[in-house]
Amino acid sequence: MSLPAFTLNNGVEIPVLGLGVFQSSPEETTAAVAEALRVGYRHVDTAAAYGNEREVGQAIAASGLPRDEVFIETKVWPSDYGYDETQHAFDKAAAKLGVEQIDLLILHQAAVSMFDRTIDAYRALETLLRDGKVRAIGVSNFTPAALTRLLDVASVVPAVNQVELHPYHAQKDVQQADSDLGILTQAWSPIGGITFYPGFGDERRSVLQDPAIAEIAAAHGKSPAQTMLRWGIQQGRSVIPKSTNPERIAENFDVFDFELAAEELGRIDALDTGVRSGPDPDRVFTEQMLFPIPEA
Repeated sequence: MSLPAFTLNNGVEIPVLGLGVFQSSPEETTAAVAEALRVGYRHVDTAAAYGNEREVGQAIAASGLPRDEVFIETKVWPSDYGYDETQHAFDKAAAKLGVEQIDLLILHQAAVSMFDRTIDAYRALETLLRDGKVRAIGVSNFTPAALTRLLDVASVVPAVNQVELHPYHAQKDVQQADSDLGILTQAWSPIGGITFYPGFGDERRSVLQDPAIAEIAAAHGKSPAQTMLRWGIQQGRSVIPKSTNPERIAENFDVFDFELAAEELGRIDALDTGVRSGPDPDRVFTEQMLFPIPEA
């Protein structure tokens, strides 16, 4: 099948669904990416901070697929922010991935406590885009306020803003800001699978175990994970579920043969708690968090 794609604000097409490799060990990453590409994925999302860019590149090369058929996305960590530093971060990432051009390069965090360096890093992304070393540029974990600060000085509107987004934390304000600016919202943890959320008292609940989602999933003969991915895609978001399990990798890809009704989308929308589980995007970056990214 031909994988559906969204068109970014600069005309580049990005597959609507990709494989995420956050917290995948280097050993697991090669096999997971190879299996995903075999199943039909054509988009892989990694990051310098994940420590597995090299394995992503090796799996893509070993697949035998033409380079232009696989969309590669990676991220620059704040320790490599700054104009010259970020240009070198591209060199490191490209060498590890084994490519000359990266499809989408984004800043991993807004790093608001050192935003001057963030701006310099984004200016480097603009140069890399102009020079044809990347096809599109973007950001990750940017709030509306951070987007405003960036666009006060930037000359290129980010193509993508990758944020924590799932039924329990839908970030409607971020989605609206992105939409107003022509930025594609991309969801990390789109099924909430890497985190759990506090309920009342000592109760803890997972999005994957939500009864409303289970009921909607059963009505379509799909899993809760598939239902959440479909919810994201139908509402115009890029989704990048992470898995190293071959069965889950295949299951997460099998989301193009059903549609959720408007009422079902609304029921899932209503599950939003407004409570994030991942890192606060406004947190202060300490020296410990600014760990060095190894050379290629």
